[in-house]
This record gives sequence, C-alpha cells and structure tokens, in this order.
Amino acid sequence: MAAPAGDRTARALCERVKELSCLYQISRVSARSIGSPDEVFQGIVELIPPAWQYPEIASARITLDGKQYQTAGFKEAARRQASEVVVGGERRGVVEVVYAEDRSCPEEEPFLEDERSLLDAIATQIAVVVEHQQAEEERARLQKQLMHADRLATIGQLAAGVAHELNEPLSSILGFAQLLKRDAALPKKGKEDIEKIVTASLHAREIIRKLLLFARQTPTFKGPVNLNRVVVEAIDLFRRHFEKEGIELICVLPPELPALAADAGQLTQVLVNLVVNAVQAMPEGGRLIVQTHLEDGHVVCTVEDTGVGMTEEVQSRLFVPFFTTKEVNQGTGLGLPVVHGIVTSHGGTIEVASTPGKGTTFTVRLPVDSAPYREDQPES
Repeated sequence: MAAPAGDRTARALCERVKELSCLYQISRVSARSIGSPDEVFQGIVELIPPAWQYPEIASARITLDGKQYQTAGFKEAARRQASEVVVGGERRGVVEVVYAEDRSCPEEEPFLEDERSLLDAIATQIAVVVEHQQAEEERARLQKQLMHADRLATIGQLAAGVAHELNEPLSSILGFAQLLKRDAALPKKGKEDIEKIVTASLHAREIIRKLLLFARQTPTFKGPVNLNRVVVEAIDLFRRHFEKEGIELICVLPPELPALAADAGQLTQVLVNLVVNAVQAMPEGGRLIVQTHLEDGHVVCTVEDTGVGMTEEVQSRLFVPFFTTKEVNQGTGLGLPVVHGIVTSHGGTIEVASTPGKGTTFTVRLPVDSAPYREDQPES
C-alpha cells in the first residue's frame, strides 16, 4: 500500500536535506584539507553513505588514479551506483555507492533519482579537488625553480665579482713567475719551484675563466652551428675510451636539424662536460645514449646514461659552483655550473632527471636560428 502523500513529502524533504548537507560537508573537507590528498578523499568517502536513502546498509568507495579510498566493510554488490571522475577531459577514476542488501519493493528502486544527481555532483567536486591539488603542485614546482634560478643568479654575481678581483693579482704572479724563469742564473731547484708557481697560476686562471663563464661575463661568438656536427666531434674524443671502459654508445641524430645561432666552441664544451659526467657515472660500463631532435622551436639534445644515478638532494645542487660528489682532487665542481652558464647565455635551458641505481638524463634545449641550416652555409 502506498504511503500517504504527507509522509512521502516529509521523506523527500529529509532526503534533500541529507543531500545538501553532504555536499556542504564535502566542500568544507575539500577546502580545509587541500594539499593532503589521502585525508581529503578519505574524508569525502566517509560523508557519502549517510546521504543515501538506506545509510545503515550503504557503503562507498572512491577510486582515483588506481588508488582506493573506501568506508569500513565495503564489498562489491549487485546494487551499485557509480559516477566517473573526469579531470580535464580525462577519466581519472570513479566514485560508487553500494547497498549490502536489497531493500527494493515493487513501489520503489533502491536508489533515488536525486541520488544519481548527487553522486554526479560528488564526482565533479572530487575532480575540482584534483585540479586544485595539481595547480598547487605546479605552483610549488615553479616556486622551487624560481628560488633555484634566483640563487644561481646571486652566486653568479658573487662569482663574477670574486673572479675579477682575483684576476689582477693572479696576472701579476703569473707574469713575474714567467720573467723569473728566463733568468739564466737561476738554479735548477729554483726553476722547478717557479714552474710549479706558473702551473698553479694557470690552473687558477682556468678556474676564474670558468667562474666568469658560469656568471655569463665572457663574450660569445655566435654563428650558424650544426649541433649534430658538434655532437659527433665531441663524442669522437671519447670513442676509444668507450671501448676501453665497456660503454655502449648509441647516437640518434636526425640529419635535417635547423641551424643554431651559437658559439660552437662553447657548445662543444657543454657536450664534453655532459659526456664526461656520464662516463664517470658508469665505472662498470653501461650505455650512453645521445639524441637530438626538434621540438617547439628548439633543438633538443639529451645525454642519457645507465650509471649510478643521483639523489634528489644532489640534483638540487648540481649547478652550484664548487659542489661536487667526486673525491678530493678529482674535480673542481665547476663543470656543470659552466654548462648551465653556457646554455643560459644562449637563451636555452638545461634539465636533469635521475634515479639512483638506474641512470641520469640531461636535456638541453636551445632556440633555433631564424634561417634553416643548409649544407652551403658557413658553419662552425
């Protein structure tokens, strides 16, 4: 026998109140816990069953990017209602409600029509939470990049100042030492000591040159450059070493790359530094993959190795001058900062992706010249 009209109205009103309360509480959980995904989605799923017609036998589950959040005792059941979670046009998961037992009777279905709309609204709210979290992660990533760039700029200014201050006294030391070497009356031991002074001075001058290059204080001589040729010439320096160390070389260099307006010598320095790092990361041998390609108006060069890899902490300090993981006297810690300075001075970017025990990939992106490269063009 059908229930009186007044009872049906009161019941329908009660269901609407439950639904509105559910959406309100979900919005509060989303706003309060944004940035903590597990807390957000577990909080949302707990709010779903009380809003359904038979909360005592209802349970809910949210599946998002393969991860599940569900109420206690959730089990698959025939009586199921579900709605997809779609973010940016991509299906990311599903939110579902099930009844543990069948409460239907001839006059009604176990799920109300309005509950379908409610579930769709919940799925939409979950999608909004996901979008907000992605935006927050992207903001944090960009903020970290900005802070890193600002730190490198500050270090570059400091390095340039120190280098200029050291250049003058160092030139004097080197000049006087070279003059003393010409003295015929100087004893042999004295000449050996002066030679050590000259060698040390030249080494210090090279460090200063690299500091200035990192700080972008040295001029570049740009012309049309075929990056593939630069790659081949740089790699040719190491071919015998690759064989000796058991390193397999794979080069993927498409023949029709556009020209770069670049300093060929500096780009060679970039490639040599990256290859040296890759070789040093594979003491037991491995695979070195060097590739170039065109992407969004940039020539991209990747140098990938299967070496020891790096932790995130090491990656965050790679371009800081004098930072090195090598043994004492095995490196100055200026190789990658110089690479960063050269790439930046060419209007490009350099990125690193590494996993400990699996290897490292450096990706250099350089803007192309306005004119395409042709074989009859003068090249560097």
